[in-house]
Amino acid sequence: MPAKDLEVLKTAVRYGADAVYIGGEAYGLRAKARNFSPEEMAEGIRYAHERGVKVFVTANILAHNGDLNGAEQYFGELAKMQPDAVLVADPGMFLLARKACPRIPIHISTQANNTNYGTFNFWFGLGAERVVCARELSLREIAQIRENIPADREIEAFVHGAMCISYSGRCLLSNYFTGRDANRGACTHPCRWKYAVMEESRPGVYLPVEENERGTFVFNSRDLCMIEHIPDLLDAGVNSFKIEGRMKTALYVASVGRAYRQAIDDCLESEELYRSRILQYQDAIRKCTYRRFTTGFYYGRPDEEAMVYDSNTYVNEAVFLGIVEEITPEGKARITQRNKFCVGDRIEIMKPDGSDIPVIVSAMYNKEGVSVQSAPHPKQVVDLVLRQEGDPCAETGVEAGDLLRAVMSDSI
Repeated sequence: MPAKDLEVLKTAVRYGADAVYIGGEAYGLRAKARNFSPEEMAEGIRYAHERGVKVFVTANILAHNGDLNGAEQYFGELAKMQPDAVLVADPGMFLLARKACPRIPIHISTQANNTNYGTFNFWFGLGAERVVCARELSLREIAQIRENIPADREIEAFVHGAMCISYSGRCLLSNYFTGRDANRGACTHPCRWKYAVMEESRPGVYLPVEENERGTFVFNSRDLCMIEHIPDLLDAGVNSFKIEGRMKTALYVASVGRAYRQAIDDCLESEELYRSRILQYQDAIRKCTYRRFTTGFYYGRPDEEAMVYDSNTYVNEAVFLGIVEEITPEGKARITQRNKFCVGDRIEIMKPDGSDIPVIVSAMYNKEGVSVQSAPHPKQVVDLVLRQEGDPCAETGVEAGDLLRAVMSDSI
């Protein structure tokens, strides 16, 4: 699972991740994410390790000359923190990592265009332990890679999240339009913008390429979702399922992570059990922001309808309200609220075990202990009295670390 900050890392751990991948303040491909200071990274690694979860640190930029000296120093700092792996894409960064932190395993990012078993074996021959597949690969090609690499080397593949329209994420549009290099972590996501054609002799006359009432989105891809196809991924020899989203909220990480955790565990127990619960997994991952879904290239070249769609907006089925930080001595649930809600609202307690408990907000208090009807200010700390819907005397079971959300619709 991905994590943009310490709060989301802890959410990923609590909601089922086997490993969390994060970025430091430089050298990763999500410069706009809050990312981790050295102190936060050390705390996050310690928190995850205490709970049996691994932490991988991304350093997968395509480096320029000016990046190399600082990168070597950065890898030296990572050597002291001992994450479970470093992800790189650039051969120069690989050599620096081997030199500065030789005891930390190296994983090869999808950004390295890993499309054949020769490339996989090249990286394994240099000492990499895991290679992340290019997103352009089919399951058939992944199975062929599995047959032609050492049995003890690992394959990781993306199974969920946003898809880049450029080959293995190597995009030049952002740098061309804005001077912000996607390959060094500063992508402005121009694939989500509206586009038109302008004929040279008619400046200012914009001709739609493909149009609906919202505009033209010729580069826009649907989101990847493989939760219905876990047996096929296992059969192809994938060792690690990767979720995209180092810019995403704790609600996304909890909802998607919990759904895939349950789906994987059910599939390993019994494929029949897994098949019987697919609608349940689908409902669970839709209770956060998402775009329309696709299976990408896994079953061959997708047709245009399967990949491109006519909007750049997310579907939003639930609203993130906050994470329970503690239960006060009076039994109130303390949160730092993320979106406004009010006394009397019906909300859900989202538990890591897969259960969702509908409750009513029966009272709310600000940090001075004064009763309020709502929390109108961003990140306002409030204490909540929650009651089970239909049985106000029953215990809600709310605990520190639980996520609170408001579901927009009872039927997904």
